[in-house]
Amino acid sequence: MPQAFPILEQQAHLLDARGVAKRFRHAAIFGALDALQPGETMRFVNDHDPLPLLEQMLARYAEGIHFHYIERQPGRIVIDFTKH
Repeated sequence: MPQAFPILEQQAHLLDARGVAKRFRHAAIFGALDALQPGETMRFVNDHDPLPLLEQMLARYAEGIHFHYIERQPGRIVIDFTKH
């Protein structure tokens, strides 16, 4: 039976954006992504789907950051961001 969540080779660094003031969220997320070393993963948790953030991320990092939705339901979004 397939697993509901992929298993990471290493532990992901957690960033729960729900506890960050909205005006600081994007800066906090980009700061965390910038701090990742190649091969490291940040697990991002939010209360809404951050589509504008994902567009900004693609423009900023191009193929340097890969993202994968772990959970995508109303009120709970979990995304793994991995630096290449």
